[in-house]
Amino acid sequence: MTLATRKIWGYRRENGRIGVRNHVAILPLDDISNAACEAVAAHIQGTIALPHAYGRLQFGDDLELHFRTMIGTGANPNVAACVVIGIEGGWTEKVVAGIAKAGKPVAGFFIEGHGDIATVAAASRKAKEFVHWASEKVREECLLSDLWVAAKCGESDTTTGLASCPTVGSMYDKLVPLGLYGCFGETSELTGAEHLAAARASSPEIKAKFMKTWQAYQDDVIEAHKTSDLSDSQPTKGNIAGGLTTIEEKALGNLEKIGKKIKYIDVLGPAEAPARGNGLYFMDTSSAAAECCTLQAAAGYVIHVFPTGQGNVIGNPIMPVIKLTGNPLTVRLMSEHIDVDVSGIVRREMTIDQAGDLLIEMIAKTANGRLTAAEALGHREFVMTKLYRSA
Repeated sequence: MTLATRKIWGYRRENGRIGVRNHVAILPLDDISNAACEAVAAHIQGTIALPHAYGRLQFGDDLELHFRTMIGTGANPNVAACVVIGIEGGWTEKVVAGIAKAGKPVAGFFIEGHGDIATVAAASRKAKEFVHWASEKVREECLLSDLWVAAKCGESDTTTGLASCPTVGSMYDKLVPLGLYGCFGETSELTGAEHLAAARASSPEIKAKFMKTWQAYQDDVIEAHKTSDLSDSQPTKGNIAGGLTTIEEKALGNLEKIGKKIKYIDVLGPAEAPARGNGLYFMDTSSAAAECCTLQAAAGYVIHVFPTGQGNVIGNPIMPVIKLTGNPLTVRLMSEHIDVDVSGIVRREMTIDQAGDLLIEMIAKTANGRLTAAEALGHREFVMTKLYRSA
């Protein structure tokens, strides 16, 4: 069997997309609906609540990003059905209507005029109905290359650019030409290698779009708010301890994730779903792990591959995060967090090509139902990106 014909077992959703998990999500529209959502999830087994910190008095682009993230999260193919709870009906129904476009079961409830107890009771009944419906879903054979796989690195060190990030690049070089959707981001962490990233665009139009996005992040976020420089954040203390002394060094390792052969075909806004067909995409995201993963899941990605050096422990509630490392010390001291050990690369016992194949095998296992280390350890980090202060 070749990679082109390699099969996995997934859930084919109403819109034709392939999911690898079968969650019934209880989604709070806003921060003050978290308690109701968590109460529903506590009452009804087989559901998962996604509490977060925002959703009130947002406006403009920030509000649009909030809606896009909420709707995209509920519409993700790893979610079989979704219950949305908000404080008031208007915005709740907007999110419900957006998720419904994916064709899946979704219902909304609002607290105003009802109170927590009545809302939780009604939402719990609907959630139980959805759990029974979702639990009857059966996996079917699908092509591995039909998956949407995102990538981000964290707690990087010298081994990240030498081993784990090139492993992801090898995987993308092999699977993207066969039909896989890929995604990389971390806008600020491309600083110093932005010209190299721009050169990997598929056309002059996409190159200009990338540079405009990168420059806007520099001007509107970094330069507008930094005190002296980024040395307390980019690189992080962990990066520096791992041998990365500048953001430029970090960026060069980061960029190894996109391989050597493929080009990215579009530049996405945060949580924006790809619209140009299969291929590799760049998404404008924060470099913070939980924010980036949340945005990529909201864009529709169903598996995440996460190279780490010093040992990042990130997970996501709906998108399984596969952790890989090339650091032998991290393998030894934090083995419970690592799904794929590629430290053989730095010992010259494994080639990057072989490591790429190893990662592909883990992606297939994860798609078939294997829990990642982050899932087994209960890591469900769900963090919204906020663009500016609320009104």
